[in-house]
Amino acid sequence: MSVPYETAAYEPAESPESPEEHLERLLGRALNSFELPDEVIWQLDCALAHDSSLHSAYHSAGRHRETYRHTWLLADGSAVTLWELVHNPTPGGAPESEVYADEEELQTATARLGMPPETPEFELPALSRLWAIPEPRHVFASDGSADHARRLLRRAENPDRPGAKTAALLATATAHEITQAFGRPGRAGRAGLSYALYEHAFLLPDGGEVSLWEVEHTATPDGRHMCEVYMSEDAARDAMERRAARRA
Repeated sequence: MSVPYETAAYEPAESPESPEEHLERLLGRALNSFELPDEVIWQLDCALAHDSSLHSAYHSAGRHRETYRHTWLLADGSAVTLWELVHNPTPGGAPESEVYADEEELQTATARLGMPPETPEFELPALSRLWAIPEPRHVFASDGSADHARRLLRRAENPDRPGAKTAALLATATAHEITQAFGRPGRAGRAGLSYALYEHAFLLPDGGEVSLWEVEHTATPDGRHMCEVYMSEDAARDAMERRAARRA
């Protein structure tokens, strides 16, 4: 279940991150990143997409501990996970971040903190059972949503991007949410094409929802960054497949 980071160890990115940028930020804040095996870092150099989720948390008397699962999707359809431990050594103190390639190493590091073990008695309510609770389709936030839609459509470079009718509809948006989409890479992965796919979901005044699908990639003749926007996930993935076919 993806959640916003809530500790000072995190500085939210101003725009959606690429897999490489997300890894760089994670390694930059982790105090022990130099201990990660080289082969793990090499694998992540070719990641197509990434996602992060809260795994467990403990908060009491000025002390806190959160563990996060960071997962990268590779070109062959497999995934690599890194585990991040965020905690404050002293009550009310600044948080520190550590990263581990193995969940057992994470558990060993957690045990050294001198906090209660990860049990329902001490954890946030029912956190270990959240996987069994259906997540809402979208969790919207009211934060300049109409302006976000305008900027998204303005930077789209594909000729078949959504037109004036969609722009006028989204100018009334009251809230929005951005999530990263996953899936098997298909031809795009086989061609070594790295890209990121995001869903921008907008809430309308009548309670309706509209989603735009953004593809970010560097599959351009000069290798520059390019943004494309489509009205459906299938259209976005088909566009990447066509680019991969031209490069094959």
